[in-house]
Amino acid sequence: MKIQEGFIERNGFKLHYLKEGKGEPVFVIGSRLFYQRLFSASLKEKLDFVFADHRGFSIPPDSTEPVEELYALEEIIEDMEALRKELGWKRCWIVGHSGHGYMALEYAKKYADHVKGVILTGMATSLSTGNHALADLHFETLAEPERINAFRANMEALPAAIEAEPDKSFLLYNLALAPKSWLNLEIDAGAFWKDVYTNMPAIDYLWGIVFRDIDITQGLTDFYVPVWLAHGKFDYLAGPADQWTGIMKQFSDITLELFEHSAHNPPYEETPLFEEKLLAWMDLYR
Repeated sequence: MKIQEGFIERNGFKLHYLKEGKGEPVFVIGSRLFYQRLFSASLKEKLDFVFADHRGFSIPPDSTEPVEELYALEEIIEDMEALRKELGWKRCWIVGHSGHGYMALEYAKKYADHVKGVILTGMATSLSTGNHALADLHFETLAEPERINAFRANMEALPAAIEAEPDKSFLLYNLALAPKSWLNLEIDAGAFWKDVYTNMPAIDYLWGIVFRDIDITQGLTDFYVPVWLAHGKFDYLAGPADQWTGIMKQFSDITLELFEHSAHNPPYEETPLFEEKLLAWMDLYR
């Protein structure tokens, strides 16, 4: 299937995207390269995907603007809206995986009229200290010794790797987290990150501060866009699915689908089942 490439420019950022598929429009926010690899060719035969970089995966402009303004979540939401307009989409499905789920959800709250539904996968309710502790407990409770040992070895090697390539610290950290991210310990996680550029000031601010402090329940009172939440049973990064139990009650329409043979990446780890469950849910709102 032909892949179309493009970009938009906004506030000095050149934000690239890849367009692949056919059918209803689906907007995936994050790294265009990583997520184009995560979603299956089969699903692209049924849905028209755009995989879009945000500022954390884009070369920054020369700017004296403070990081809290340059990389504000509100600015990223406006970048997303600018791309939607550029594509000429009246309404689309919006997808956010892991930390990008916060971007997708907050975009949908602000621009609900342009969103058919929100698809969240591998997402914690926040990246707070408490949530990290919950994820750690989940790992310690369920992970087998081989996985724990692999993770510890990766963590021991990580500081030296970051010291050698500090501009790639986010990428290196994610590779070190592979035993927590992927159910298959033998998977080549690096293949998903090949050629991905990371803008560390953006990522440090968003993941280290914004997503740490975020309260996703804000703005839910009048939020009626349907939400589908895909969660891997062995997701040792986001933590256990039951962290959503109380918060789900504050959504008007949310469906939690637990994938029994996945860690952090159900779209890739359980491709056929993920496709079946997702398309069945989408059919409810067409």
